[in-house]
Amino acid sequence: MGIFDRLSTLIRSNINDLISRAENPEKMLNQLIVDMRTQLAKAKQQVAAAIADEKRLAAQVDQEKKAAEDWEKRAVLAVQEGRDDLAKQALLRHNEHAQGALQLHDTWIKHREETDKLKVSLRQLNDRIEEAKRKKNILIARQKRAEAHKRIQETMSSIGDKSAFETFEKMAEQIEHEERKLIAAA
Repeated sequence: MGIFDRLSTLIRSNINDLISRAENPEKMLNQLIVDMRTQLAKAKQQVAAAIADEKRLAAQVDQEKKAAEDWEKRAVLAVQEGRDDLAKQALLRHNEHAQGALQLHDTWIKHREETDKLKVSLRQLNDRIEEAKRKKNILIARQKRAEAHKRIQETMSSIGDKSAFETFEKMAEQIEHEERKLIAAA
């Protein structure tokens, strides 16, 4: 079993190494911004749906209040006409609609509070995306500077390789040695 674990570790490490070398920070940051914008679009849709629901609930509250008022007027008319039986039924209906209006109003208030929270969250998400875009540009500039520094270091280390300079110095010494021989022989 030890050999399979080692083989698995070897394969995973090689795959991770390939992925690390293939990662392009600029492309990854751009993709992350695109993903954030997609999330923002979805959040905007959710907020729009919540606003539509809030308006629908407000309209239902108004309908229930209007129905309660209408039934109250009918009850008054029935009393004026001496129809207590109709007045009683109208008052029952008035109470039903008044209760419905109260319940819907409470629901509407809670929904409006939740919608307001969603709007705040949407603004915060938008602000975070704008901040991420600013940071992205800074990070890309830093990454490019680091790459340039790395290339300079690699160039300096290859120049620092003494073999070419040592060979040059040996050639200069040989030429000087040959010149001294010629001077001594003359």
